[in-house]
Amino acid sequence: MEQKRDTLLWIGLTVASALLAIEPVRWLITSWRDPSYQSYGAVYCIVLVGLVGLSLKSSPPGGPAIAGRVFVLFLFAALIRLAGQMLAINILSALALSLDVFALATVLRLDRRKLALSPFWMAAFFLFALPLGLILQRVAGFPLQMVSADLACQMMSPFFADLICEGVRLRLNSVDVMVDLPCSGASGLLLMVSLWAFLNILYRPRLLTAFMGGLAVIGLSILGNALRISLLAGGLGQGIDTMAPTLHNTIGLVTLMVTAAPVLLVYRPAAKPLSLPKWLIPALPKSLHIPVVVAALVAALAIVNAPKRPMDLSAPVVVARLPMQLLGARAEPIALSETEELYFTAYGGTAQKVQYGPMGLNIVRTTSPLRHLHSPETCLLGMGYSVQFMGTRYDPLPTSVYEATGPDGRVWTVAVSFISDDGQQTPSVGEAVWSWLGGSSRSWQSVQRVTPKSLPEQDRISFENAALAALDL
Repeated sequence: MEQKRDTLLWIGLTVASALLAIEPVRWLITSWRDPSYQSYGAVYCIVLVGLVGLSLKSSPPGGPAIAGRVFVLFLFAALIRLAGQMLAINILSALALSLDVFALATVLRLDRRKLALSPFWMAAFFLFALPLGLILQRVAGFPLQMVSADLACQMMSPFFADLICEGVRLRLNSVDVMVDLPCSGASGLLLMVSLWAFLNILYRPRLLTAFMGGLAVIGLSILGNALRISLLAGGLGQGIDTMAPTLHNTIGLVTLMVTAAPVLLVYRPAAKPLSLPKWLIPALPKSLHIPVVVAALVAALAIVNAPKRPMDLSAPVVVARLPMQLLGARAEPIALSETEELYFTAYGGTAQKVQYGPMGLNIVRTTSPLRHLHSPETCLLGMGYSVQFMGTRYDPLPTSVYEATGPDGRVWTVAVSFISDDGQQTPSVGEAVWSWLGGSSRSWQSVQRVTPKSLPEQDRISFENAALAALDL
């Protein structure tokens, strides 16, 4: 009878957990397949599955049964899933999946096998399967830019007497170099931290040792990115085109290898498996198994059907007054896609797209930039374009420039600027979001100008100047 109750408990919690996981898993797989997320999360999951397979092939574990002790994990996962559902934040719902990974690794006794793995660090490593890169760039990209630019300035100062450092701008031999958002080091930082988490799965260190190692890895990553920026900026200042894709990628790969080498060679902590206290994951009395199963199933059904009430909706904003014509070309409004219409209806803000002959103007206005603002490549990649970041310019206002090649082979120049209602201007969505999070600028707009690459440079400049003048920018 007791064995049947244990079986019922496992089946009930598994079904309830599966109900909670269906939507987050679907979204997670979508993020792997959709180029706009720029996620390599599937690779991390493949690594985890490989580790699990190798561990399961090793000698079977011993030790006491743990039936009933994963219920608290289910409760934590359910609370996270409820928050993600009600706030309409997909990645928050997906965070609960890491607890499922922990529970599964614990049930399989992976920490007790010959090839012992840490369930805690497996759950931490799984987090990198989420599309963290874009989020880190938007939320912490600007401070990372500032730190990297400052360190790069200190590295270069002994070698270049005419170096001028102004925030994220470095000027060398009259060449203006911008530490742009792609140069914030967010991608390298995530790779280094994921390497640290992977090593912790194998070494299973005590928490304090792992924490100190994590701080060292973060420091090395930031220094490595500063070295990369120094090499790129120094080359540009000496007339070397370090922004050429092959050379740019080679410098990035070499500095990443230099940064990762000390971690692989030095970080070998002694094993001290993490054992959670029994009060945190207590065993359930047999008499509570059936009520727990019923409560878990009811809670799971209630959570997946909970109404969405996002807190970060945009307040009402005034629609931009776009010119009826520019440079003799009449305005032709472009309808938003069904997905865009639904998104702006659900979360507020406004979006406008207008075509002036072969040239386009796209405006987004919002008081919630974390929801609505992003770099052009996010949408363009999702539409099947290949996108290359071309750099930053400051005339007539701070602007990030991209080159986008469509599925039909046509090439476009896409320029975007972010402007707040109180006059702040930036080429970086990271700076706009950081300013908004700090409370200094509440209302923002992105102004995107799209022109064919084949358009003569003077015509492009005339169009941009006319568009910005018409918008009083």
